[in-house]
Amino acid sequence: MTDALDFTGRTVFVAGGTSGINRGIAVGFARAGARVGVLSRSADKVADTVAELESLGAQAAGFTADVRDSVAVNEALAKAAAALGCFDVLVSGAAGNFPAPALGMSEKGFRSVVDIDLVGTFNVNRGAFEHLKKPGGSIINISAPQAFAPAKLQLHVCAAKAGVDMVTRVLAMEWGSFGIRVNSIVPGPIEGTEGMARLAPGPLGKMVADSVPLKRMGTTDDIANAALFLASPLASYISGVVLPVDGAWSLAGFGAAMEQLVGVMEAQQEGRD
Repeated sequence: MTDALDFTGRTVFVAGGTSGINRGIAVGFARAGARVGVLSRSADKVADTVAELESLGAQAAGFTADVRDSVAVNEALAKAAAALGCFDVLVSGAAGNFPAPALGMSEKGFRSVVDIDLVGTFNVNRGAFEHLKKPGGSIINISAPQAFAPAKLQLHVCAAKAGVDMVTRVLAMEWGSFGIRVNSIVPGPIEGTEGMARLAPGPLGKMVADSVPLKRMGTTDDIANAALFLASPLASYISGVVLPVDGAWSLAGFGAAMEQLVGVMEAQQEGRD
């Protein structure tokens, strides 16, 4: 590990950091020496994640809040800053998803994903500002290919993640004068995550992996490494970037893979009906 990727003495806060990609990011920063705070709605997941981070030798703390509740988020962020110190890095990755056609989706269902993904990103970014307002501060929002590649059964996610990327770009413009850099990571298909298990179970996973030009799914370490780079001095002049970390999936394979997944989902739905 180069000195630039040594986060000893620095504080990282990961919203949604108790599962999947976001937990992998929290683990990556813990291994790099950072103090790490995580946020989730589940107290059990928070406790389990904190135990793992501490087992890696990191000073860690966990907090419970729903990212849709700005008051609860602000309280959790204030507690985290008091316990671990002002933030050097903020990662916002809480997300929701379920496959559904527009005509089969209620306003409540649409709003739930938009509120978690988009409003939640705003709440976390805005609430962390006072704890991050210093030169060298870094915000990393976790997006998705649906932000720029439309997909059937994903209207809510497409709308929400497109908004997340615009939040990233606008805040990069507005907060750059404070020394804060704001970027997005767009993960491709990541093995072992709840999202892939839900959208591409069993043999569908191989089909998705084959649709990636690099012919494999990514790992949570792949995303954590990208986050470490973006948060490091190596990326000190990078801000407002939406970075796919997907083996070129969004260039060549995403649309075709989603079409096949949608076909399988629609066939399964017809079977249930």
